[in-house]
Amino acid sequence: MKTIAEHEKITPPAGSVLAKGRYGKNPFLLRGRRLLLGKQGNDGLIFKFFTYYLLICIGFVYLYPILFILSQSFKSMDDLLDPTVMWIPREFNLDNYIQAWQVLDFPKTLSTTLFNAALPAVAQTISCALVGYGFAKFNFPGKPVLFVLMIITFIIPSQVVMIPLYLLFENYGMTGSSLPFILPAIFAMGIKSTLFILIYTQFFKSIPVALEEAAQIDGAGRISIFFRIVLPISVPAMVVVFLFSFVWHWNETYMASLYLGDAMSTLPLKLQEFNDAFKNMFGGSQAASAKNDINESIKLAGTMLVILPLLVLYFVAQRWFVEVTDKTGISGE
Repeated sequence: MKTIAEHEKITPPAGSVLAKGRYGKNPFLLRGRRLLLGKQGNDGLIFKFFTYYLLICIGFVYLYPILFILSQSFKSMDDLLDPTVMWIPREFNLDNYIQAWQVLDFPKTLSTTLFNAALPAVAQTISCALVGYGFAKFNFPGKPVLFVLMIITFIIPSQVVMIPLYLLFENYGMTGSSLPFILPAIFAMGIKSTLFILIYTQFFKSIPVALEEAAQIDGAGRISIFFRIVLPISVPAMVVVFLFSFVWHWNETYMASLYLGDAMSTLPLKLQEFNDAFKNMFGGSQAASAKNDINESIKLAGTMLVILPLLVLYFVAQRWFVEVTDKTGISGE
C-alpha cells in the first residue's frame, strides 16, 4: 500500500475537478491573464495599449505645429475666413507657395543658406571629432582643467561675447562673409561645439581599447588608427553632429544678421522680413495691402519652405540619430 506522502505526490489530470479545486487555476483564466498582462507583466495588451497611447499623445504634441502649418498653407482667403473649414481646405491653393517662393527668392537664398550652414557643419564635424578623441583616449597634464574650461564656454551666454567677437572679425575684415562661422568651426569653437565634443567623447569611450591595441600591434600609429579605424565606425556620431550643427547654423538669425549684414541673407532672415517684402512685391493699393496683411496662408507657406529642407535632412539621418542618442545618452535641444 502507498503511504500518505506518496499519495500526495500524485498529480491529478489537468482540467479535472480535483485539479481545479486543489490549484484554483482555470486554464482559460490563465490564458486571459497572460494575454492581458503578458508573461512578465510588461508585454501584455494592457501595457502595450498604454505605451502606444502615450507615444501617440507625445508624438501629436510635436507633430501638431507642422500639421497646422501644412494645412493652413494650402488654404485660400475664403477658407481662412470661413470658421467651418478647420483642417482640410475646400481646394488646395498652390498660389500661396508660388508667392512665398518669389518673396523668399528661394533658389538664391537657399544656396546661400546651404553654404552658411553646410561648411561650418562639416568643419565642426571633423574638428570636434579630433578634440573628442583626445579627451576620450589620451591622458595628459591639465586634462581635467581643460575639460572644465570647455564646459564653461558652453555655460556662458553667447550674448556676453557677441560684441568682442564682432569687433575681432570687423578688424580682420571678415564681416559680410561666412568666415565668422567657418573659422571658429575649423578650430572646434563654433556654435555649440562643446556639446559636439561631449557627444564624440562619450561615443569614443564606448569603442573597445582592444581594437586600437590590435591596430598598434600591426604597426598603425595614432593618426592612422583615428582616420582608418575610429572614424569609419563612428559614422552615427558624425552624422548626428553634422545634423545638429547644420540645424543650428541654419536657424541662426541674430549672429547671421550681425556678421553677414546686407552682403547676403539666409532663409530664416528672409522669413523675418517676409511681411515687408511681400507688401513691396504684391502690395499695390491700400485695399490690396490690407487684404495681404491677413493672408496667413502665404506666411505659413513661406515658413513651410524654410523648414522643409531640415525635415528632409532629419528623415534621411534619423536612423543614425537614434543610434548615437542611445549610445551616448545625449539628446538635442
